[in-house]
Amino acid sequence: MRQKLLLAAILVAALTGAVLYFYGDGQAPPGQAPLQNLTAANLADIKNSFNTANGEVRVLLLLSPT
Repeated sequence: MRQKLLLAAILVAALTGAVLYFYGDGQAPPGQAPLQNLTAANLADIKNSFNTANGEVRVLLLLSPT
């Protein structure tokens, strides 16, 4: 009984950690623009921001779960 309870507690902690890691709000370092989700509504804004940063280091990172 005690082993099942310990296993259940470990499983709940691992699942909670995974959910927070993958779905928690990310924060950008100070001095950097905030993180944005790419949607059809803000695609033009991101494109314009990327293009106006000519001469600066620009990184566009696309992540997919598959």
